[in-house]
Amino acid sequence: MNIAVIGLGLIGGSFALAAKKHLTEVELFGGDKNPNHLKEAIEKQIIDHELLSEHIPQMDVIIMAIPVDVAAKLVLELLDQINDNALLFDAGSTKSSICNAVALHPKRNQFLGTHPIAGTEFSGPSAAFPDLYVNQTQILCETQKTRPDLLEWAMQFFRSMDMQIQEMDPLSHDQHIAYVSHISHISSFMLGKTVMEKEEDERTIFDMAGSGFASTVRLAKSSPQMWTPIFKQNNENILEVLGEYIANLEQFKSLLESKNWAALFRQMEEINSIKTILEGIPEGKNINKTNTI
Repeated sequence: MNIAVIGLGLIGGSFALAAKKHLTEVELFGGDKNPNHLKEAIEKQIIDHELLSEHIPQMDVIIMAIPVDVAAKLVLELLDQINDNALLFDAGSTKSSICNAVALHPKRNQFLGTHPIAGTEFSGPSAAFPDLYVNQTQILCETQKTRPDLLEWAMQFFRSMDMQIQEMDPLSHDQHIAYVSHISHISSFMLGKTVMEKEEDERTIFDMAGSGFASTVRLAKSSPQMWTPIFKQNNENILEVLGEYIANLEQFKSLLESKNWAALFRQMEEINSIKTILEGIPEGKNINKTNTI
């Protein structure tokens, strides 16, 4: 089996390593716009060969692990070139745009929209590891539009990695992910910005920063190249969530200004109930991730 991975960072590299671990007689081809990433992926044996344009028709599976804006354009070119029995799937964190892009393509049934909810604070091929996806959720969109045999292969592949499969329509996916991922990254970016603007002495920040601060701003290390297209594609949903978030911050500020400690206590106590939700999330599962696509 020939598998191509386009984008050899944490997400794509980990898919390649997982394929080597769980599939037999597989040849891994890879491509990346960063020549250093390509070289490193070959040196670390994440992939076996560089992916060239003439290889595309020979691939049985192609995985796109690239920024969502690039994927929405490249997907049509790849569908034009793949053979009639190949599967193409993406791993982007927005789904409406790419699903709309392929809607009318003659080979639409050879595409599967996916979003693996997984990641770490590290990036590049050196960050990839085969067990990244263990116990993580793999969201599948519009599965009814993917050819049954190709869908079945994909689901077996994801299950071999111990992924938890969940199906969603693209619109619902983008609405929900704005709450649980996109707004978290915005909060982290803005907290980092606020602290950096206030604290000119960086040493002071590092000396006083505890684990709470570090975990909160961890997402601020995310790639702007990855996240700007995500914010662009999911703009409407993010603006809606951001409006609600800002309103809650304003209310919290109002309670502080009025020194209404009793109301402040009650509000935080009510919010504490989120722990019952978090307790239901399997150990090792990533709620938010820094490096995503």
